[in-house]
Amino acid sequence: MESPEKVRLDAFFRRITAQFPADGQVTALIITHLLQERPAFLQAMSRTVAIGAVLPKPRSIDQPTLDEVQHSYAVHGLSRELFADETRALEFLEDTAAGTDVVLLDIGGYFAPSLRTLVDKFSGRVLGVVEDTENGHQRYAALGDLPCPVISVARSPLKDCEDHLVGRSIVFSTDALVRTRGDILTSRAACVIGFGKVGRAIAQTLRAHDLRVTVYDSDPIKRVQARAQGFSTAGSCTEALRGADLVLCATGNLALRQHHFSALRNGAYVASVTSSEDELELSYLDDLYQRTKVAEQLTRYEVTGHYFYVLADGGAVNFVHGAAVGSYIHLVQAEILAATAALSRSGPVPGLQEMSPIHRQTIAEIWLDHFDR
Repeated sequence: MESPEKVRLDAFFRRITAQFPADGQVTALIITHLLQERPAFLQAMSRTVAIGAVLPKPRSIDQPTLDEVQHSYAVHGLSRELFADETRALEFLEDTAAGTDVVLLDIGGYFAPSLRTLVDKFSGRVLGVVEDTENGHQRYAALGDLPCPVISVARSPLKDCEDHLVGRSIVFSTDALVRTRGDILTSRAACVIGFGKVGRAIAQTLRAHDLRVTVYDSDPIKRVQARAQGFSTAGSCTEALRGADLVLCATGNLALRQHHFSALRNGAYVASVTSSEDELELSYLDDLYQRTKVAEQLTRYEVTGHYFYVLADGGAVNFVHGAAVGSYIHLVQAEILAATAALSRSGPVPGLQEMSPIHRQTIAEIWLDHFDR
């Protein structure tokens, strides 16, 4: 990021933190993608709360950014297992923020399995959670009665711009990796599993690149919406897979389970928009398929009579190329800052909730003033 952009971004975040100030001494544990633009967001967050721990998502770490962040904050390893084990999760919280008021910033529902224990037994107070993704939104919703406020920005209209551009970046990275084999996507049959905001953007971008697109979503309403937009739809995931040269998984909720892989046509490419453990049950194939690395981000799975390719080891394929979506990502980051400040004031009641339209409009106005030039 060039110096003028850094200055503009810092000025934007300073206006956001001034507009949405935190109240009292609060510590944040931050799960985050650690990409090139992230230090500016962390710096803005540090003006709002104390940062007790930064937990980078393993498949989205830019090494120079990690080196930079480690100079200023305590950086810890992240895994699903860490917070799935209630005892380990509580010990981690005590080690990093004992006796303080804590806000948990999440990307993907990592804190969900242990949330009740953290709220009930932590020596300080868990003021709440801020969740960034649809995958995480669903994980917290599945808990039912939540023990603390969970403010989700996953379905915010401010995120629509990012989701649209993420869809485009997914297709860009997929095409780039397929080309490492001397192959192209044009005129192929593609299947998009999941027709949420990102899945919809992927399907539209693939169609614009002259692919024949079939959509499957477990929600029949989403399938109706796909048909209304001119896409073919399938009645089951297996049916959708059988005719596809390219499969893009955008559910965040295990789109492809063990039994689905046998339905892939020979030579099909499979890519995901999120973490492999959230989208693809690849671990179940270890004893069935031989894996061969055919390029840096391309693995062939092969058994007698059947083979297919998995891109980026099943992780979010757009992170191979930095997952850039321009300044639109700062809209969501600003809403996360505002949500963190709201939790610090102990205003929200327990339950899954969103920021108010007025707050979102304020963020949009500030963003336009800084970036619409």
